[in-house]
Amino acid sequence: MRSRITKRIHGWLEGRFPEKRLFLRSDSETRFIRLTAESQLVAWTGCTILVGWTIIATAILLMDSIGAGNFRAQAQRDQMIYEQRLNSLSTERDVRAEEAVAAQSRFTSALEQISIMQSELLNTEDKRRELETGLEVVQSTLRDTMKAREEARDQVAALSADGITTTAAAMSDEISGTVDLLSQALRETAAERDLIAADAAFALDHASEVELQLRLQEEKNDEIFRQLEEAMMVSVEPLDKMFRQAGLNPDTLLSAVRRGYSGTGGPLTPLQFSTKGGAPDPDAARANGILDRMDRINLYRIAAERAPFDIPVKSNFRFTSGFGQRWGRLHAGTDFAGPVGTPIYATADGVVVHAGWASGYGRLIKIQHEFGIETRYAHLNAMRVSVGQRVSRGQRIGDMGNSGRSTGPHLHYEVRVGGAPVNPMIYIRAGQDVF
Repeated sequence: MRSRITKRIHGWLEGRFPEKRLFLRSDSETRFIRLTAESQLVAWTGCTILVGWTIIATAILLMDSIGAGNFRAQAQRDQMIYEQRLNSLSTERDVRAEEAVAAQSRFTSALEQISIMQSELLNTEDKRRELETGLEVVQSTLRDTMKAREEARDQVAALSADGITTTAAAMSDEISGTVDLLSQALRETAAERDLIAADAAFALDHASEVELQLRLQEEKNDEIFRQLEEAMMVSVEPLDKMFRQAGLNPDTLLSAVRRGYSGTGGPLTPLQFSTKGGAPDPDAARANGILDRMDRINLYRIAAERAPFDIPVKSNFRFTSGFGQRWGRLHAGTDFAGPVGTPIYATADGVVVHAGWASGYGRLIKIQHEFGIETRYAHLNAMRVSVGQRVSRGQRIGDMGNSGRSTGPHLHYEVRVGGAPVNPMIYIRAGQDVF
């Protein structure tokens, strides 16, 4: 039974793969190689599998390349959008800050004018009170004089019978002259009092107008402060989120940056306005709050240059291996595959602490950054920096290669905080959300 099935299979194969002979002729003899149906079937099957595997592998590589290119293009578009947004916010912040300073200057000038007018009004009121007091004294003196004149007249009438009329008449004329002088002084005092009252009324009316202008200016200042506060909040919140997503404490980070930049003065100096012993000025407090946020944004900018939020490969690439366990061991970084010679860039400002061969890493560059952060760039084909050199974010430091224990040209990129490896994609994704 088995022989019959074998013969049928052999016959079927002979029909599709007839036996062939390959002749090899030399000068002295001729030989041939016999190709049976089974041998031809095995060769045909092997060729088919090889061609199919080649087609599938090529398709996978093409799809990975297209996907990586689309991801990079999308990341570049997002970065341009965020940069434009930050530029527009920065421009608006500067304009609002200038408007706030100008408004504060006008506000201070108006306060000084009101203070001067209030002083003049108080002086005028004091003069009016002095004149009223003087007028009362004059009136009292006039009443006493009138009373003395009446008494003198009675004395004149009594003395006329005794022959002393001439002396009484002289005394009466003297008293009349005194009364006329006092009457003239009283009229002048009354006229001056009326003038002072008119000046006081004018000062009060003008003070009301200035108070209205001051209230309108305060409303305008409040609107400017509100817009500035909103702009500062929109600018600060994404930066706070970026550092927190990277596992960094923003307050600790900014304190470290502030210690390195401890100079004072300049446009971010706190504003101070005299309150003449009263409560703190609320506008000055709001302006200082905005200046604090502007200072925070400036410190964030400095910190962002010193933390690895950038991506080390800017040309087309594909991710081949991420951070985590691989084959029972920790893969302490992220792999970016690309052609040999692809430029590699520093992801933050720092100092090169190693640039040479390191066992399985091959050609390795280590850069020490602020805040206890270190980045590593392994399997390089060439290194363009040396130990002790200070580099900036985005500076080219080497070329992608295949040195060390590597199965193909790629960059092995690590981020270590305090010596412990962390996932580099945490920093890269956090930076792409902002930059």
